[in-house]
Amino acid sequence: MKVMHRNGSDYQTKFILIGFTFEPRVQSFFLVLFFIIYYTSLLGNLAIIFTIWLNKCLHTPMYYFLFSLAFLDIWIISTTVPKLLTILVSNNRTISLPGCITQLYFYASFGAMELYLLAVMSVDRYVAICQPLRYHSIISRRTCLWLIILSWVTGFFSFIYPIIQMLDFSFCGPFEINHFFCDCSAVAEISCSDITVFYLFFSSIASAVILGSFIITLLSYCNILITILNIPSADGKKKAFSTCTSHFTAVSLVYGSSIFIYVRPAESSSPNLNKWVALLNSVMTPLLNPFIYSLRNKQVQDALKLLCVVKDE
Repeated sequence: MKVMHRNGSDYQTKFILIGFTFEPRVQSFFLVLFFIIYYTSLLGNLAIIFTIWLNKCLHTPMYYFLFSLAFLDIWIISTTVPKLLTILVSNNRTISLPGCITQLYFYASFGAMELYLLAVMSVDRYVAICQPLRYHSIISRRTCLWLIILSWVTGFFSFIYPIIQMLDFSFCGPFEINHFFCDCSAVAEISCSDITVFYLFFSSIASAVILGSFIITLLSYCNILITILNIPSADGKKKAFSTCTSHFTAVSLVYGSSIFIYVRPAESSSPNLNKWVALLNSVMTPLLNPFIYSLRNKQVQDALKLLCVVKDE
């Protein structure tokens, strides 16, 4: 990657993240808000990780998926929010070239992993609700662990080629990235290289990852919905609807924001609007997932209470 003046001389090794521009009072409010969101997300996800880890009753495929999701959410929010907090605290908007590339790679990789994992989790719920008698033979612990490993490994390698392409980009200034983190498309926009091939590969891979996992998730929930509608018990139907509605809300935030940012044609996108939409899957989703998927679960609540009792004793 070459970062240079327009006259061709190498010298620049840093970028400027424009982030969000607020008045001082508004900036202080968002600083406190994002700080609370970040640490609430960390505490919620860590609570799930330790609860599942320490309680052997929760060592089942469904909770292994939730364990992996919680672990992944910690990394996703920690990829973007600490730098955002630094910008809001000290107005230090600079980010080094290696730091920028590292951030955009891990954000893209963790995002792909989460999409794969959500698709796998939707299939797990489909089998549990629609094929309950065959659940343990279809989703065994071994199968569960392989699906988790496959989600992580595939996520790590999904965007390797576009990142390698970016290493050959030249940047001639201005070196200002119109985002609060180094997002691939935002970094590519300030390049003075021909990025036609990059956009072709990046948009193709992003669309395949997002839409492929979305179709699997959508089909799974449609089949779940049909099964729920056939439940004779009104209470059972209400409980199943409540659970599925919250889960579908969570996946809608992820897929909706991802499709809005990465699947739409580049010419129809608005950088300023993309920044706000990116907050949904980079900040809000890691905050909400623990409460939607785990902390509302009675088994998890009972396990947390048991751990608290043991700790007090």
